Amino acid sequence: MSFSFFKPSRPKTPQEVVRAIKDSLNALDTKTVVDVKALEKASEEVEKNFVSLKYMLQGDGEVEPNMEQVSQLVIEICKEDVLTLMVHELLNLGWAARKDLVHCWSILLKHKVESTHCCVEYIENHLELLDFLVVSYDSKDIALNCGQMLRECIKFPTLAKYILCDWLQWSFRYILDSACFELFFKFVELPNFDVASDAFSTFKDLLSKHDTIVAEYLTAHYSEFFDLYDKLLTSPNYVTRRQSVKLLSEFLFEPPNSSIMKRFILEVHYLKVMMTLLKDSSKTIQIYAFHIFKVFVANPNKPQEVKMILARNHEKLVELLIDLSVGKGSEDEQFEEEKEMIIKEIVRLSRVPNLLNG
Repeated sequence: MSFSFFKPSRPKTPQEVVRAIKDSLNALDTKTVVDVKALEKASEEVEKNFVSLKYMLQGDGEVEPNMEQVSQLVIEICKEDVLTLMVHELLNLGWAARKDLVHCWSILLKHKVESTHCCVEYIENHLELLDFLVVSYDSKDIALNCGQMLRECIKFPTLAKYILCDWLQWSFRYILDSACFELFFKFVELPNFDVASDAFSTFKDLLSKHDTIVAEYLTAHYSEFFDLYDKLLTSPNYVTRRQSVKLLSEFLFEPPNSSIMKRFILEVHYLKVMMTLLKDSSKTIQIYAFHIFKVFVANPNKPQEVKMILARNHEKLVELLIDLSVGKGSEDEQFEEEKEMIIKEIVRLSRVPNLLNG
């Protein structure tokens, strides 16, 4: 659907565009508007104004945006608290307006005014906006829009740190019994597949975009995090298990998480979880589980209990590993070499006195 007829005949100034957006969003507030026609008119105005905003931010394909105007636009949007209105009125917007809002949100956050990300700085001073976007995964109508907006926020370290660390720490301290404690661990298992998948994309970004922040968070909240992550690894939902073990196999091997990895591979419980996943009906899950399982086996400082479990289960483990393969090519050669090394170590442990019956 084309909205070219919305293009203003006389170009508006940034101040006029922002004022029009603010007025139309305020007019859309269903708490104050009871007349259906007035609401429809307000909705049309919002849609028209977001098209104007998009046009000014990115141009129209033929005319490049005026960067001085864009900077003034960003300043005015922050000054007039339009970002707050955009977030809180999301649920009242139509489909097209939400789509344009999300598109503009990305541009606004990236734009710098005199080396400063003004909109990011605004959100840093209005962190309740991040809270709203996070909990909106419970609102199916806007969950996907909020997910896109959150992932744009997560690109910036200060905002990612709040969502991952500060927001969760606040939850741990004050509302342990609320749904907030489970946060994305809950959202990735929502019954709506699209929403759950989107939540997992955001969850993955949180754990992969900023290594140092993630390492600090996992170090401070190791037990809380892995107690919840354990539920994802053992979920009856195939997609949840596959996504979770894949993500775990990725972020545990990041260099900043080496101390987390060393702690993780000392825990018998997680060895047993990986052994269970090695028996999963999905070959893909088996492969991801193997990449974590092999570190338990290859660890030169294995705890006695880990050695005993590997020794006692050596026959089933060797049988599973022999049947496991990734296909053909150089990747397969490396996999087979690693697998052979792991099998040899398991067999060696099975021959150590006292491990089988210790």
